[in-house]
Amino acid sequence: MRARLLIALATVVVAAIGVTAAAAGGSDSSAADPGLQLVRDSTAQYRDVDRATDAGYVQFFGCVHEPLSGAMGMHFVNGALVKDPRVMTTKPEALMYEMRADGTLDLVGVEYVVFKDAWDATHHSPPRLFGKTFSVVTEPNRYGIPTFYELHAWAWKANPTGAHMDWNPKVLCRNTEGHTT
Repeated sequence: MRARLLIALATVVVAAIGVTAAAAGGSDSSAADPGLQLVRDSTAQYRDVDRATDAGYVQFFGCVHEPLSGAMGMHFVNGALVKDPRVMTTKPEALMYEMRADGTLDLVGVEYVVFKDAWDATHHSPPRLFGKTFSVVTEPNRYGIPTFYELHAWAWKANPTGAHMDWNPKVLCRNTEGHTT
C-alpha cells in the first residue's frame, strides 16, 4: 500500500514539474490538452475553408488584430450556431484563419460565442468550457453586435500566452501595420 502511495505521489510531482516547465516557456502544453484535441478532432475538416463555407461558415470580418498584442485572424462564423444559445465543444460558432503568404487560409483556432442576453435568460453564471469562464465583450464593440460571451481555443496554432487567450502573438494579419507581406 505504501509503495502505491509513493508511486502516485512521484507521478504527481513529475507531472507538476512538466506543467511548470511548459508554463515557463518550455514545450507547448496545448498539444496534450484533451479539450484542444477534441476541438482539433471536431474541426479537422474545416482546415479546408471550402468545407467550412459548405457547412455554413461565412467570413464575418477582416483579420482581427490588436497592435502589440497579436491577432485572432479572420473569423468565419456560422450564423445558425450563433443564434443557438447552447455552448457545444464540438460545434464552435467561429473558425479563425490566418492568411499565408501565398494567399491561402490556414485554420489556427476557434471561438465560442453566445449572446449574453440569451445565455443569461436561462443561466445564473457565465458559460464555461475547458475549465475556463467565458469573457464578456460589451456593446458597442468592434464587431457591431450585441454584448456576448466568448472563449477562444487555439487548437491549430499554439499561443504562447495561453490556449484560451484572445490574442495570439504568433498570428499575423498581413497588410496591417508592421506586416506588409
